[in-house]
Order: sequence, then structure tokens, then C-alpha cells
Amino acid sequence: MDSTATSGNATLGVESRTIDHIPLTERHGTARNLFTIWFGGNIMLLTVATGAVGTAVYGLPIWPTIIALIIGNVAGGIVMALHAAQGPQMGVPQMLQTRAQFGSFGSLLVVIIVILMYVGFFASNMVLGGQSLAAVTPIPETPAIVIAGVVSLLGPVLGYRFLHLLGTFTTVVSGAVMVLAFVWALGVDGLPAGAASSGGFSWLGFMGTLSLAALWQIAYAPYVSDYTRYMPRDTGVRPAFWATWSGSVLGSVFPMILGALVGLAFPDDDSITGLGALTHGIGTLVIAVFGVGIAVTNGMNLYCGALSAITVGQTLFPRWQPGAMARTGISVVLFAGALVMGLAGKDDFLVNFTNFMLLLFCVLIPWTAINLIDYYFLKHGEYDLASLFDRDGGVYGRVNPIAVACYVLGIGVQIPFLSTALYTGPVASSIDGVDISWIVGLLVICPLYYVLMKRTASARVPAVQEA
Repeated sequence: MDSTATSGNATLGVESRTIDHIPLTERHGTARNLFTIWFGGNIMLLTVATGAVGTAVYGLPIWPTIIALIIGNVAGGIVMALHAAQGPQMGVPQMLQTRAQFGSFGSLLVVIIVILMYVGFFASNMVLGGQSLAAVTPIPETPAIVIAGVVSLLGPVLGYRFLHLLGTFTTVVSGAVMVLAFVWALGVDGLPAGAASSGGFSWLGFMGTLSLAALWQIAYAPYVSDYTRYMPRDTGVRPAFWATWSGSVLGSVFPMILGALVGLAFPDDDSITGLGALTHGIGTLVIAVFGVGIAVTNGMNLYCGALSAITVGQTLFPRWQPGAMARTGISVVLFAGALVMGLAGKDDFLVNFTNFMLLLFCVLIPWTAINLIDYYFLKHGEYDLASLFDRDGGVYGRVNPIAVACYVLGIGVQIPFLSTALYTGPVASSIDGVDISWIVGLLVICPLYYVLMKRTASARVPAVQEA
């Protein structure tokens, strides 16, 4: 094992571990590290673009947009941050833990979907990163998109410590520039005449914006533990929760509000052009710093995508012992897939991204419901870690039919309530297109999974076994 990658005193170095259990002797860090990685990792152009949807796509006035963004982030952040305590307790990546609910092979259904999600986020970030690079340099857009993606590869190559270090850096630098951007946009340049009173309220737009903000947070749930699994076991549930929740919510709400101002003032411009116009005079600085933030977050996406892909590979080939080289090779493959996706959809980016995010609700909501109910109310954080690495699933088996059935049902019950440009369900149509699918999914699957599992012997699991 490479001591520079895992010892408590090392600052940088290539992380040698992938999905294997992190022994207590290699644990390090404090809850403060969780705040910085999520706060700094969220201050980027894609967050700004997400906030612009409320005013530019849905046409909402500024105050309903801000309220929807705050409610969505606060609610979604609670779901997301509840996963944070699982890392210190179990010391394994988030999607590997899914084997404890779905079984070793049953979990592949969810893990593969999550990998596609990582690729989609990476592609979205890569497009915005490339466009920001093209906006501040003479580099043409397509080569700039490629460069933005290549730079992001540094995160999964070096691994956990490096990504946490970048989170600390962006917390300071990007946070300062974000404050400057607000001061400049509102106090120096000011909004265009009439912008503050433009737009019209609709429940479709309000709930769509709220749902998009909530999903922004919930979309992090499949990899929260990836960034807490090196934390000491005694970190505690509450410190892990509050540091993660506050970092991610605060790091998201303010860039989204900035994006809402961009969409309000320049609804016909893309997010980068609008941001540059809103902060005229310092626009190049703001775009450049927020563009660097994209590289940090994309490194996080690619790192977790590689861990999830390794989880699939280790399930199919249990004798495989993946290390840093495997993580790097898989990251390159995922990058290539994201590059194709990004270049194909870059010309209508904001609409494509909005549809992608809203459809994610269907597949993420039932998983997060099952995972959290299992962890907090059924197993109480106590899992047989050795079974998580057994091809036959050990005490959890190859497939848990209850979890798989609840997951599929969770997707199904949301479909009538969906409201997207690609599909609008009958119930959503009857309530003027308001999307409440994710609320229905949580309300149905949480109690259903709990009751069904309580009635089976699957709820009786041995205590945690430290490796």
C-alpha cells in the first residue's frame, strides 16, 4: 500500500484505495472538511445555470424564484446530508453500501443508473467549463470543452485527499468572488431597467424550480459517503450531517440566486454571457473562477463514477483487486462517454440539462428512500462489512426482491405525477403541470419498504465487523 496515499500526515499523493474498506488506523479529518468540500464544490457555473432556470425558462419573478430555490435546497439537503454519516460508520463508498439493501447483484440496477447520472453531470459541467474557457481565452469552444474535461481527470487520478484540498481552496477563492459578484451586480452595475419587476408567477414554474433545487441536493446522495469514508468513526452523526448540509445548501443557494438574477436580467442569453453582462467590469474574473470550480466538481463526479464502475466490476469479477491504475483507466473511459454526450447536446444546453435533472427524480428518489430507511430505521447503522464484498452477498444475498420491487414501484408511482418537456403525466396535467412526483415517491416508498422489511428476517443483521 502507498503510504503517501493513505497516511494521516500526507497532504497529497495518489490514493491507492478504491472501494475497499478504510481501516480505523487510516481515518482522518474533521467535520469542517465536509463543509468545505461541499461549499466550495458547489460554487460553479452549473449551479448558476440551475438558478437561471426559474427566471429564464419558467419566467418567474425574482422573489418567488428565490423562495423556491431556498425551500428546494433546504429540503433536498436534508435527504442528501442524512447519507453523510454512513461513511464514517462503515468506511466504504456509498454505492457499495447499496448491496446491503438490494443484494450483490440486485444493486447493479441502481449502480449502473447512478454511473449514467455521473456521466450526465460530467458532460453538463464540461460544456459549461469549455464555454467559460472559450469566453475568456481565444480557444474555440469545442477544444475548450475537451480541455475542461481533461483538467477534471486530475481529481480521480489523485483521489480523495486532493479533492478535499481543492474543496478548501475553492471555498476561499470562489466564495470571495461570489460575494464580489453580488456586490458588483447589485451595487455597482445594477440590474437593467424593469428587470426586478419582470416575470409572472405560476405554480408550474414555482414547483419546477423548487423541484430542480431539491434534486440538485438529492443528486449528491449517491456519493456523499465517498467523501466521508476516511473520516474517524467517532465523527458523529450530527456533526457529519450539519457540516455536509450547511456546506452544500449554502454553497448552492447563493450561486443559484446569482443565476436567477442572470436569467431575470438577460433571459435570452446563455448563462455565461448573461453572467458576464451582469458583472460587467469583473465578468472575466467571475467566469474564470467559477469555471475553475467546475473542474473541481467534475473531478468529484468522475471520481465517484469510477468507484461505482469498480463496484460493478468487482461484483462481476470478485477476484479483481482494483487500485489507482484501474480508477484512472475507468475515469478516462467515463470521460470519453461524457465528451460525446456533451458535444451532442451543447447547442441547447439549458433545456437539455433541465429535462435531464427532472427525469433523475424518478430513479434517485426510491433509492434514497430505501437506503435511508434501511440505515436509520432497520439496521441502525449496523452492517456486516464482509458480506458487502462477497459475490453471493453474504447475509444480504444476491438479490433482495423487496428492495428491487420497491425501487421499481417507486419509479412507477412517480410517472403519473411527472411534468417535463419530454413527458407530462395525467395527474400533473390535471394540476396545471405542477410536478410533485418526488414527494409522492418518498411518501409511498419510505413506509412501504419499512413495513415489508420488518416482516422478513432480512431486517435481522449482525453487528458491524471492522476489517
